[in-house]
Amino acid sequence: QVQLVESGGGLVQAGGSLRLSCAAAGRTFSTYAMGWFRQAPGKEREFVAVISRSGGNTNYADSVKGRFTISRDNAKTTVDLQMNSLKPEDTAVYYCAAAYAAFRDSYYFPRSSDYDYWGQGTQVTVSS
Repeated sequence: QVQLVESGGGLVQAGGSLRLSCAAAGRTFSTYAMGWFRQAPGKEREFVAVISRSGGNTNYADSVKGRFTISRDNAKTTVDLQMNSLKPEDTAVYYCAAAYAAFRDSYYFPRSSDYDYWGQGTQVTVSS
């Protein structure tokens, strides 16, 4: 079992930055690849970023590549999402999720169905 709690959301102007954090409870955190997804009103949940168990591999949605950075600290059982150059279209509820990964460097987990555990979400609003 892994329990996930996101924090760090809020209201920011376009061009600004926010850092989301996800705290995981559970002794098996290092066996999960960790991802961030987002869901805007009236839209489906979409993949944002993922990081492998080891932290050595990452993958990003094209829409955030070069602006967002995902990182993890296995000792602290946290995963962060640094978001820079925010745009109004980044407005959404952001979710942290955990996908069991048999291999420490696996990072291909682009679908919601790949993930076993989800946080409750944190709202990010970017004003123009």
